[in-house]
Amino acid sequence: MKNTKTLLATSFFAPIQYYCKLVQYPEIFIEQWENYSKQTYRNRCNIYGANGVLPLSIPVVKATSKKILTKDVRISYDTNWQKLHWKGIEAAYKSSPFYEYYIDDFERFFTKKWDNLLEFNKEIQDEILGLLEIEPNIQFTDDFIEFGNSEYDDYRNIIHPKTSKSGIDRTFNQEKYTQVFGDKHGFQENLSILDLIFNLGPDSLSYLESSIVDL
Repeated sequence: MKNTKTLLATSFFAPIQYYCKLVQYPEIFIEQWENYSKQTYRNRCNIYGANGVLPLSIPVVKATSKKILTKDVRISYDTNWQKLHWKGIEAAYKSSPFYEYYIDDFERFFTKKWDNLLEFNKEIQDEILGLLEIEPNIQFTDDFIEFGNSEYDDYRNIIHPKTSKSGIDRTFNQEKYTQVFGDKHGFQENLSILDLIFNLGPDSLSYLESSIVDL
């Protein structure tokens, strides 16, 4: 950690690496003035299903122009993705140790409709933080923060679902934990925070803290 401030993109049921930043940094800024990027954690998460890693993606309303700000991205309900996501989560984690304990906390995100992706992700994040029993200092950016700004440790593009596009993060080191289908497919790294919570429950925060490397 070079700075006390970090920059993150918004994220849908963000990965474990992302939540380590929420634990690690005194000040967290979530970028809302960027041009929206597709095929990122902004509208997707990865869970661990019976056949391996299963991506869940939120469809968004197609922009009328080539570029749209993240803060203006709207969720599409042309398909019943909420039902599909809910069934996918159930199939993936119904046999996990803490599924029954936590699943009701997430049901509203798959029954109620949100119009704005940024607000939807924020509601999810607030719920997760409540379950982890932490209150980090998080705020949205007031304007676009240029890349290379020395005041921030910038993870907006480093935390990415595609290994070929993700950057090096020396402050994150993940140890193995027991996963539902680990015996079948092996340990899967940096999945959605859902995977951690359903498998480790109250020990999730301690796991996040242990995954942070102080440089």
